[in-house]
Amino acid sequence: MLRTRGGALVTVLAGFLSAALAAAGDLREAADPGLQARLEQVVAAQGLARPVSNQHLALALVDLSSPARPRLAMLNGDSMLYAASLPKIAILLGAFVEAERGRLPLDPPHVQALTQMVRYSSNAAASQVLGWVGEHRLIDILESPRFAFYDPKGPGGLWVGKSYGPSPAYLRDPVAGLSHGATAFQVARFYCMLESGALVAPDLTRQMKEVLSRPGIHHKFVKGLEGRPGVTIYRKSGTWRDFHSDSALVEAGAHKYVLVGIAQDLHGGEWLERLAAPLHDVIVGSATASR
Repeated sequence: MLRTRGGALVTVLAGFLSAALAAAGDLREAADPGLQARLEQVVAAQGLARPVSNQHLALALVDLSSPARPRLAMLNGDSMLYAASLPKIAILLGAFVEAERGRLPLDPPHVQALTQMVRYSSNAAASQVLGWVGEHRLIDILESPRFAFYDPKGPGGLWVGKSYGPSPAYLRDPVAGLSHGATAFQVARFYCMLESGALVAPDLTRQMKEVLSRPGIHHKFVKGLEGRPGVTIYRKSGTWRDFHSDSALVEAGAHKYVLVGIAQDLHGGEWLERLAAPLHDVIVGSATASR
């Protein structure tokens, strides 16, 4: 892929662009009333309807068990919220795009930094990788038509406008003025595009999933799903003060889904932990019942 030249490279990149634009439209078109009702039922059963109504909790759930027919449900899915370390997935994307462009080697030291940033949420590693990508180059990638992960004239999306350290923000997002922000929908879309191979070339997709695998922090969705057998999780979470977020691509046998949660509350991490298992059962149960 990286050695391809001329028209072949243009063709490959054009294919990625088409896939990215299709993923944006297709995912919204996948809104499913039945899954939406089940999501709302689980949230109500966990006593979390009020945080949703107060916009202190945003959720997105995408059933990918049938790849040709994804199903989407959201609550406050387009609300731009502070997401702590979750937007490090945007830095991860930037690094792999730069690798695809031949500007960043995926040698052991670089991969180690990426892994520390994602699995263990290292702020030092995140700032290092951000420096390799370039602060404004990353924003260009997020806003580019190829990915469209941030819309300054719409609901926003994935945003990194500050390194993960004491330095001030270099560019806050135009929609909500956040340094590290996200909407649940765009985070869910990131994982859906990753799984469909619409982000980067196939070999880079495999490496990106490897970095996201085997979470090193045992809380929120990871802890909530520990009682469910045969689960594989690709995941990035975030925590700062009373801001809690988590995001995951989950595989369980024939079932596959994306789950995203962003909360603002001292107990927000506990909320996400409590939601993980019943929402997992919604996907597995509904997929089984449809056979």
